[in-house]
Amino acid sequence: MKSAALSRQIAVLVDRKGAVTHVIAGDFHSIMIPDISGFRRGQGRLKGLRCIHTHPGGQGGLSTEDLTDMALLRLDAMVAIEAGEDGLPGTIHMAYLLPRSQSGERWRIEKYAHVSQMDLPFEDFILELEQEIEQKSGVRHTGRATERAMLVHAGPAPADDAERSLAELGELAVSAGVEVVESVRQRVMRYNPGHLLGKGKLRDLLMQGLYLGATMIIFDQELSPVQVNNIARMVDLKVIDRTQLILDIFARRARSRGGKLQVELAQLRYLLPRLVGRGTAMSRLMGGIGGRGPGETKLEVDRRRVKQRIGALERELKGLRKGRRERRKKRGRSGLPVVSIIGYTNAGKSTLLNCLTGSDVLAENRLFATLDPTTRRMRLEDGQQVLLADTVGFIRHMPADIKTAFKSTLEELEDASLFLHVVDAASPYRREEIEAVQAILEDMGLSEIPRIIVFNKMDLPGAAPAGGYAVQGLPMVEISAVRGNGLGELKAMLREKLPLARGAF
Repeated sequence: MKSAALSRQIAVLVDRKGAVTHVIAGDFHSIMIPDISGFRRGQGRLKGLRCIHTHPGGQGGLSTEDLTDMALLRLDAMVAIEAGEDGLPGTIHMAYLLPRSQSGERWRIEKYAHVSQMDLPFEDFILELEQEIEQKSGVRHTGRATERAMLVHAGPAPADDAERSLAELGELAVSAGVEVVESVRQRVMRYNPGHLLGKGKLRDLLMQGLYLGATMIIFDQELSPVQVNNIARMVDLKVIDRTQLILDIFARRARSRGGKLQVELAQLRYLLPRLVGRGTAMSRLMGGIGGRGPGETKLEVDRRRVKQRIGALERELKGLRKGRRERRKKRGRSGLPVVSIIGYTNAGKSTLLNCLTGSDVLAENRLFATLDPTTRRMRLEDGQQVLLADTVGFIRHMPADIKTAFKSTLEELEDASLFLHVVDAASPYRREEIEAVQAILEDMGLSEIPRIIVFNKMDLPGAAPAGGYAVQGLPMVEISAVRGNGLGELKAMLREKLPLARGAF
């Protein structure tokens, strides 16, 4: 065999029809399997490819790297043929994945002294095996594609903070229409610059996700371009981080022209430094971008077009901001005070706006249901009219790309005479959410604008009374926007505070 003469491992990837899709030349110790993300994939399914490679010099058995590559890439089988010095094939080692079991055994290795002993109807065998793997993965087919995600938090944060962050990541995933199959917390004091985690631990996590029938891994930490591409090359799963998940949610929810443009701009700014390769990691954001040009690689075309599109979006948004400023000036000339409803995402801001103004703004029990600012006129009981403005919700660790993109939207907060800071009183993390909103206001230079703290959802079990949460001596009120409880007291507080708020400007 040429493998022995060259002292190199030689490999072929073969599909289920027996066609060779790739020929790979490695070194003496290993081969590098290329990107095969374009081949068949799905919940509980194998890749439809088997890797057959040589071990020159009579190297025996399958290496740990062989076996983990088989598992992470969901190969049908990994076959190693010992190549002796005489150039003849020797012992054959074949490994294949096993269905999920309580024993934790992930694969089985079979050994054949000669190729003539391999009397195995491979196609029938692998189809039966795949069906069993699919059945035991826990995947339920409902006729519609559903992403199944494993969530991973890795960092030095204490257990309580890590669990809180993972819980919020889970809510974000559900809000994006993703089914969460597992949440994993890994405490690390120093991040691996290439893979975030050590490769051994990372392999274990990725294989766990595969055996749970996951189609994607979502990391709570923002991944660098190098990390996301390195991890994506290791496994046949989508790999995204918290920022990309939020961007996906925003892309689904934006309704206005300005909102859609801002989301696209944030996506492209996030994507540009990550245009360093292909794979499932970028599959959501890279679709439709690019095309080959004369003398240019696909990657170079992508970079050039992304930069051009970013410039066009910035110019268009600049024009929209100008129009928004004119509308704000017009509102200012009307003499009506502006009351902005702010708060953590899913605190009930849109529900409160509907309740106070009789509007029908979309209000859902999910994170970031509202992205586009909405302003409605409200009349108080003494006849005074005010403009009530709903805004995008805040969140801890707000991605920089999101802050930048929605800066023009949040600029409208500067015109507010008063803030209604809505708090989800039933949230177990209400104190941290109050502090997160306070920190964002300070970061934007808006912490001096008068505020009323509105403890919402007081009708729900576990709702905490406002009395135990003094916030810089700010006035507080308890309400249920859904049931209308406490709204009279809130309106009375508005009448009392608005003259003071206007006098402060």
